[in-house]
Amino acid sequence: MTGTAGKRPATEMQAVQEDTQGLKAPEQTTEEEPKTYNFYAFMDRMKYIKRWALMRSVREENIMEHSQMVVMLAHCLALINNEVFHGTADASKTALYAVYHECSEVMTGDLPTPIKYFNKSMRGAYGDLEERASDKLLGTLPEELQGEMAKYMMPDKDSYEYKLMKAADRLSAYIKCVEEGRCGNDEFVKAEKSIKEDLDSRNMPEVEYFFRHFMPGFSLPLDDLEGLE
Repeated sequence: MTGTAGKRPATEMQAVQEDTQGLKAPEQTTEEEPKTYNFYAFMDRMKYIKRWALMRSVREENIMEHSQMVVMLAHCLALINNEVFHGTADASKTALYAVYHECSEVMTGDLPTPIKYFNKSMRGAYGDLEERASDKLLGTLPEELQGEMAKYMMPDKDSYEYKLMKAADRLSAYIKCVEEGRCGNDEFVKAEKSIKEDLDSRNMPEVEYFFRHFMPGFSLPLDDLEGLE
C-alpha cells in the first residue's frame, strides 16, 4: 500500500486547476456610510443649561423648559392678537420663533441678564456671538433644511411676530418670579418689578389682556384652580 487512498490523480487535479483559472472571486460590496448631523443632539442639551445662574432659586429652570413655556405664551399672544383684537399675526411663525429663540445658548451658555445688558457695547457683542452660534448650529443640519430653519433661528426682528415672541419671553421670566415669590423666596422681588415695568413699557394690548385674564391664576394654589373637580 502506498497510502494514496482518497487522493485525486494528478491529471484530474490539473483539469480542475485549468477549469478554475481566470475566475474572479466575488467582489465585496459595502454600503456607503450615511452622513450624520448633530443639530438635534445639540438641541437635546438645552436641558443641561440652567437659567438664573446668579439667583438663589427654590426650583431650578433650564432653557429647554423655559423655551416650551415661551412657545405656549407666544402662541397665546398671537391668538389674542388675531381673535380678540382682530390682528393678522402669524401664530405658527410666532410659536416657531419661540421654539428656537434660545438655541444658540447650547454653544454660548445662558449669560446672566445683568451682564448681558450691562451696556450697549456688551449687548451688541453678545448679540453678535448669538448670531455666530446660530449660524454654526445651522451648519449641523443637512443643506436641504438649512434655508427653512434659518427663518426661525435668525428671525425677522422687525416683524410683529418677533415682538410677540420677545414679550412672551419676558412673560415667562415674570411668571418664574411670581412662582419663586409664592414659595417665600424674596430673591426675585426686584426682578419681578423690573420685568413688569419692561412689559408695561411695550404698550402691547395682547400683554395687557394676558395680565388681566390669565396672570391671576399663577398666584393660586392647585386646589383653587377651577375645572379640576
